[in-house]
Amino acid sequence: MTNILIIHASPRRAHSISSNLALHFRQTLAKTGFSGKVVERALTDNPPAFVTQEWIAAAFTPEDQRSQADQAALAQSDIFIDEVAAADHIVVTTPMYNYGMPAILKAWIDQVVRINRTFSFDLARGDWPLEPTLSGKSMLVLSSRGEFGFHEGVRSQSNHLDPHLATCAGYLGVAKDAIETIAVEYQEFKDARHQASLEQAMIATERAAHEIAGTAVTEPGFQSSGHAEPAYSQAR
Repeated sequence: MTNILIIHASPRRAHSISSNLALHFRQTLAKTGFSGKVVERALTDNPPAFVTQEWIAAAFTPEDQRSQADQAALAQSDIFIDEVAAADHIVVTTPMYNYGMPAILKAWIDQVVRINRTFSFDLARGDWPLEPTLSGKSMLVLSSRGEFGFHEGVRSQSNHLDPHLATCAGYLGVAKDAIETIAVEYQEFKDARHQASLEQAMIATERAAHEIAGTAVTEPGFQSSGHAEPAYSQAR
């Protein structure tokens, strides 16, 4: 059975463009008859804790020597890691904040990337002692950006979201060539360019859902309306 984990990083919920892309993804999956398991985690519902000294000490303590306090410090991390380990596909919905990822998404990554759970450490490997222990997964990033040109465009050097996710993805079991990013741009401009970007992203999201489900796109469920109001009216 195929397992999908969807991580929501936006605090805007129903008003979030990235979360609404995920909704369209889910709706498309349902139409394909997808029979796998989908787990959704809205990070704002149960915010990941920031890493503390107690967390670090517990993570570096051998499992059979951990106290109850150590186990409590890692309890949230264990839940997050188990969800990632069980997933075949990871879908991350996130806005771009100040040209990078939201703090809540970084906190989730910090809880998941953990020694002896998602990577091993061995100085015998020389200058590259860290090695991921998970593999074979894919990642779909559904994102929104206020400005534009972040992918090989005029603001590509300001894009610290996509490279950061790609670097960390290896420790989630995702190779760099197994990442697809679908982004809605021009949000702050609220013009025809934003409308076109939104429509293109909806269609691309639909295609990605079909690819994961292993079904063919016969007729797009999202109907482009040029630069008029989109059928997906919650995406703002």
